[in-house]
Amino acid sequence: MIITSIKEYDKKRSQIYIDGEKAFLLYKGEIRKYKLEQDKEIDQITYDVIVREVLGKRAILRAMNLLQKRDYTEYKLREKLDDGGYPQSCIDDAIDYVKSYKYLDDRRYASDYARYYKESRSRKRIEQDLIQKGINKDLITEVMEEEYESDDEDIELDQIRHLLTKKHYSPSMDYKDKQKIMTFLYRKGYSTELIYKAMDMD
Repeated sequence: MIITSIKEYDKKRSQIYIDGEKAFLLYKGEIRKYKLEQDKEIDQITYDVIVREVLGKRAILRAMNLLQKRDYTEYKLREKLDDGGYPQSCIDDAIDYVKSYKYLDDRRYASDYARYYKESRSRKRIEQDLIQKGINKDLITEVMEEEYESDDEDIELDQIRHLLTKKHYSPSMDYKDKQKIMTFLYRKGYSTELIYKAMDMD
């Protein structure tokens, strides 16, 4: 394996390229410690020590620090670690570590998210949010079925009516203005049926 390039990433760290590919980020002191130089070979033992001992432990600590500040989905935590320049193997190990201690749990995240926003957002909007956060669609379906009951339609009706009040809606509005409000509500994830019902347009 040949170190093809060492490029400064910031004031403290540099990006190491091996055989033309991004390998990892290291502090400048670590580059000197392991005697890494451009156009020189890096042996397998040194590579393994850097990836497993140095970056592996660092990735776990980074994951733990991120999760101490707020909850993440696995997808978003992977993104964060990837942005930090960690090799994929280190990211995988860090994810496995925090999952083993239940610090990372997509089911819990989805349930907490749905419970928190249930009173203020449509079910469809919550589902879309969770998809964007990288939660598995089957898991989202399971969680939403657990969190929502048959009479929860009334919650969304109340939400729509609240938004209609904020929009100064009146049944006497002309149809063009009503259409604008309907489009606004539809984009928030409410069904046409509920929108019509809330607007007394049955």
